[in-house]
Amino acid sequence: MESASDITQYQVCEEPFYLPLNDELQKFEAAYSARLPIMLKGPTGCGKTRFVEHMAWRLGRPLVTVSCNEDTTASDLTGRFLLNASGTYWQDGPLALAARSGAICYLDEVVEARHDTVVAIHPLTDARRCLPLDRKNELLQAHPDFLLVISYNPGYQRLVKDLKPSTKQRFVGIDFHYPEAAIETDIVMHEGGVTREIAGKLVAIGGKTRHLKGHGLDEGASTRMLVYAANLMARGIPPVTACQMALVQPISDDVQMLDALGSVVLSFFG
Repeated sequence: MESASDITQYQVCEEPFYLPLNDELQKFEAAYSARLPIMLKGPTGCGKTRFVEHMAWRLGRPLVTVSCNEDTTASDLTGRFLLNASGTYWQDGPLALAARSGAICYLDEVVEARHDTVVAIHPLTDARRCLPLDRKNELLQAHPDFLLVISYNPGYQRLVKDLKPSTKQRFVGIDFHYPEAAIETDIVMHEGGVTREIAGKLVAIGGKTRHLKGHGLDEGASTRMLVYAANLMARGIPPVTACQMALVQPISDDVQMLDALGSVVLSFFG
């Protein structure tokens, strides 16, 4: 007996807030229309996941998300046999569930997964559009509405590990960057619940930290981190303390860098 997961729980029922940065909406819709697998490339916290959530809502498709890590195995994606009081039964993994039901499957930071796990998605990314479930002796043909989306941060992960060309070339790519200052200010103001003046200062701080990438910082402050700082301020945390908590401490452990970042914060909120 198979375990039937209710795909309706993955439906995005309310519109996720998202401000387009360029023509990424049209690019995604065109790729989905052709059922071409999509690769989103960009820094951590720049809005890739929110974009996928928005597009799932826009297209009316369920969204099954997997946050990949170094322990993610092929079975974690495809499924496995489990045991209960009645005996053994098959449980679809998130990738198999999405392929079977016509959902969008989003593999976030896919390069973090093991290489043999990444290879398991290959049959879904070409004309075959199928997923071999070897343990079950089933060749799962993907639902016509199924779409596979992956994301990764090439700037950071290229230093550690990268996707193989044989995997990259199976996808169409959409590049993401941090929003321009005016758009990012709108995002921080809306998501963080602060005034435009405060949001603008946070965005300016974020911009200065990003200029330090490769000069003492692996990554600058992301849009997500700016929203975190705004969230804290909106709940009564003093601006300098909120920035220390959300923008300074999480991105460096180096004492001199922490002092430098603290000085940047004080120049705006001191």
